[in-house]
Amino acid sequence: MCELFAYSSRVPARIRIAFREFARHGGPHAGNPDGWGAAYYDGVDAHVLREAQPTLSSAFVPVLEKHDFHSPLVIAHIRRASRGPVALVNTQPFARELFGRRHIFAHNGDLPDVERALPLAHAAHRPMGQTDSEHAFYVLMQSLLALDAAGESGDLKRRIDVVSDFAARMRAIGAANFLFSDGDLLFAHAHRRRSHPGDTWVPGLHMLVREAASDHQMRASGMHVQGRDDKPSPAVMLASVPLTPEDWEPLPENTLLVVQQGRLIARLGAPGSV
Repeated sequence: MCELFAYSSRVPARIRIAFREFARHGGPHAGNPDGWGAAYYDGVDAHVLREAQPTLSSAFVPVLEKHDFHSPLVIAHIRRASRGPVALVNTQPFARELFGRRHIFAHNGDLPDVERALPLAHAAHRPMGQTDSEHAFYVLMQSLLALDAAGESGDLKRRIDVVSDFAARMRAIGAANFLFSDGDLLFAHAHRRRSHPGDTWVPGLHMLVREAASDHQMRASGMHVQGRDDKPSPAVMLASVPLTPEDWEPLPENTLLVVQQGRLIARLGAPGSV
């Protein structure tokens, strides 16, 4: 299955992702060979970098691994194609504007017959590719757009309700691990994923919460995080599988987290399978 990663902090950090190493977490022999991408927020906008080829053969990845982007919020995805051909248009994370902000979405899982189960009613957002993930993203955007029509787009509780309802509808169809952000809030939904090797269900996301650290840096398998200055800042990291020997929390099925500037501000859901 695909690999997800997210980082949120109050202080912008230099986050260098070693995509070649990160790709190996999905399975042996550098799994997830069908594309990679990352979104680095800068205010309401984001640098979105994607490529529809294996990280191991990419000439761009070594350059990106040495980049000097500083960002308080990052979402990354490595793809193993299950729906749609290997092409840029099907490569995550997906990005679209809404309410004057760049919205980013990345999904891990399989949503059979999502077009019938979750039809798109409006023409404002239409998928360019063929993946179930992009279709699901537009279903969420459509629901958020309805908040604007009702004058509720700035209501935090209503936004959380919309994303929570969307997550429930997704997991009724299939595996529904996803990351979603507007540059302010980071939503993370943990469902379940297939183990590799093997064919059993395991937690879909893991979380590591770091309180204020004096050195504000971290080295992990496939990851290097370093703060722009010496100001300590809490941080939340999410990944499909743990990236360090630390005690990452395996998130129970159906858990929805809301993170803002490195702090967990809401946690919904309880253990249980759908």
